[in-house]
Amino acid sequence: MERLQKYLAHCGVASRRNAEKLIEAGRVTVNGEVATLGCTIEPRNDLVLVDGERVGREAPVYVLLNKPPDVVTTVKDTHGRETVLDCLDGVSARVYPVGRLDMDVGGVLLLTNDGELANRLIHPSYQIPKVYLAWVWGRVDDEALQQLRDGVELEDGKTAPAQARIVERGKRQTLLRLQIHEGKKREVKRMCDAVGHRVDTMSRIVFCGLQVRDLDPGEWRYLTDEEVQALRDATNA
Repeated sequence: MERLQKYLAHCGVASRRNAEKLIEAGRVTVNGEVATLGCTIEPRNDLVLVDGERVGREAPVYVLLNKPPDVVTTVKDTHGRETVLDCLDGVSARVYPVGRLDMDVGGVLLLTNDGELANRLIHPSYQIPKVYLAWVWGRVDDEALQQLRDGVELEDGKTAPAQARIVERGKRQTLLRLQIHEGKKREVKRMCDAVGHRVDTMSRIVFCGLQVRDLDPGEWRYLTDEEVQALRDATNA
């Protein structure tokens, strides 16, 4: 037996949290009956429908995208903007992004239909490392760097210590390399703001060891078996 929301996540319908919302909204039926949150199913025998369409478990697919700036990290956009799925020409599986990048931020983005692994990768307990390069305004001094390394007070609490170093100095800007493992909304931008250096441009260059050096913005590839195993090892999956 398997919890319904976990099964829906494994099938690539939605993340487990969003699958719970689908169930609560009455959009999921099991053997013709409207499902309730917390119910369990036998995947081999029970008929599961979402909005009247049959749900089945797909083979797991793992896609690495070099997300371009100005593309939205969502499956659908009500404003008609380009989404990350629009970049995945040739991917027939129904995948969704693991975490999110702001619209103006490019770089490493993983998409998959493996809901269980996706949940682990974004769960704070696994402390998945994420590395960013950010051009910020002003000349960053040692005091500001140490603040980032110690953790910065934000309106939703103090951030965990970051690995921070200066990569390059320009006349009016500084290029920072920041490694964090939390998933607070717009965390890097807010951290830099808090120490007096607003972000101009930013990209994510590493997510749990994945990099996109071989991909131009907008290009994608499937993960290798070794890369998938590394993600599973990092999350005890």
